[in-house]
Formats: sequence, structure tokens, C-alpha cells
Amino acid sequence: MKLLKDFTIQFVGLKEGEHNFDYKIENSFFEHFEYEEFNDANVNVEVVLNKKTTLLELHFQVSGSVNVHCDLTNEPFDQDLSNSFDLVVKFGQEYNDENEEILIIPHGEYEINIAQYIYELIVLSVPLKRIHPGVKDGTLNSEILDRLEELSPKGIEDKDESEEVDPRWNTLKKLLTDK
Repeated sequence: MKLLKDFTIQFVGLKEGEHNFDYKIENSFFEHFEYEEFNDANVNVEVVLNKKTTLLELHFQVSGSVNVHCDLTNEPFDQDLSNSFDLVVKFGQEYNDENEEILIIPHGEYEINIAQYIYELIVLSVPLKRIHPGVKDGTLNSEILDRLEELSPKGIEDKDESEEVDPRWNTLKKLLTDK
């Protein structure tokens, strides 16, 4: 639980205005959430807390990279990340986080833990389909890519033209043109 305490902001003693918080996220952060999709993580998170009299505005900015496996070749590579998120914290009768951009906390609270928001922002910043940059530009040499190329179906132009077409198909094609 010590890990989560690092992401707790005690806002009750802060003056009104902007306050900056910087976090360095590594793979141990994701182990707390039992998320094992990343081989390694090197992500910087900048949080700007703008304290106002009746609410708090939080702006999250994520930049860095995570090491993931390519979906095509299973080769590990560093996926660059860059994303931002805004959260408004209001005070109310009871805790309510139904809206993803507005968090309502009870009037007596004096701190907020932002670990879950950082976790979700980083995980959602990774593309759904992870493709190694070497696959896109053709520079990656991999046994898996060679095998995929070998097993890929050949195009229509490779089809032998000497094959005869069943005459029944020609009769059916006439039905399409006759109206």
C-alpha cells in the first residue's frame, strides 16, 4: 500500500492556484494493479492541480514509452505514449465516480488518490493493435514474418489461366445481365 500513498495528494493545506506534481512510472506500478501486458515501462506523468474555492481541476499529461510485444511477430519493442486527461473534483454528499471526467467526493475529505486515473490513462494510451515499427517499414527480419509470407495465400494473378470455367457458371452470369 505504500505505493499508493505516493499518489495521494493532500489538497486541504494547499493555497488556491496551480500546483505541479511529477511522477515517474515504472513496471512496479503496474504490478500493484496485476497488469502484466508491459515488459517494461518508462513513463513520465505530469499532474497540474488547479485548486479553486469550490472545486479542484486536475490535468494529467503522460509521455514516455512502454515495452510491449508486437501482435504480428511477438517481437518486443518500445511503444511511445503521449496522452492527456482532465478531471474535475467537486464536493458533495457522497462519493460518486460515475462520470469519467467528474469525481464527487464527500465534503470532509482532505486528500485524493490519483493512482487509478494514472493507471487507466497509461493503459488506454497504448494502441489496441501493437505493430512493431520494423514491420511497417519492412526492416524487421523475423522468422515469424518469413513464415507468414510463406503461408500467405497467393494472389489471383498467380492463378493458372488455362483452367476451364464450368459452363454452368456462365449460364448463371447471364441471369445477372438479363432483366
